[in-house]
Amino acid sequence: MRIGRFHYEGQTFFGIVDGDTVLPVADPFQSLEPVPGRRFALAEVELLAPCLPTKAVCVGLNYRDHALELGLSLPEEPVLFLKPPTAVTGPGKPVVYPAMSRQVDYEAELAVVMGKKAWQVQEEEAAEYILGYTCANDITARDLQKKDGQWTRAKSFDTFLPLGPYIVTGLDPGDREVSLYLNGERKQHSSTSQLIFPVYRLVSFISHIMTLLPGDVILTGTPAGVGPVQPGDQVEVVISGIGRLANVIVSGA
Repeated sequence: MRIGRFHYEGQTFFGIVDGDTVLPVADPFQSLEPVPGRRFALAEVELLAPCLPTKAVCVGLNYRDHALELGLSLPEEPVLFLKPPTAVTGPGKPVVYPAMSRQVDYEAELAVVMGKKAWQVQEEEAAEYILGYTCANDITARDLQKKDGQWTRAKSFDTFLPLGPYIVTGLDPGDREVSLYLNGERKQHSSTSQLIFPVYRLVSFISHIMTLLPGDVILTGTPAGVGPVQPGDQVEVVISGIGRLANVIVSGA
């Protein structure tokens, strides 16, 4: 099932995508029953980011091939950082290259979307707390990350977290192909089978630190091949079974 968030004539709503039709639902975190008597053509609605997280919990250095690329040892525990909800933007929306940065990078990632409140969840129970999965791009001002010695400023600019196009339910996250295309050229390509800490372990680990709320997202890390973007570039994250998330880079003030 594909769940999206849409805008139409001043209204914002969640909906289930069925072919070229959108069936609105009141709250996908409570029930996936369509609202009786309402439907829209997919072509007539605006597609938004599929959820509005209270926080995005991100995992650094979580692909074996990325660690090998950087010549770094594998971490013993997940390395976590946060992106604010104000960084979220949707499919087709511009990503703003901030004036204070001189190097902005793409990072293709599988995002986990939580379906219900999770606190101290065991790994074997984690799947019960997940609504589904979507594509994410962890845009990063790399020069500011190096300058600051920590990651908050570099990761937190508005529009630095594209999500979408849809939340897809019922997927096995264990072997999803993750790719990134820059102006049509593939720059990243790997599989979630390369994850050092797999999805369910991450959900359990993070939920023993902080409460995860419905709609919160976990970004599971990026594979090898991270690189820079420039204004005018088109960046596309493609994940098997989920879809394609495309955004254009624009200059900031």
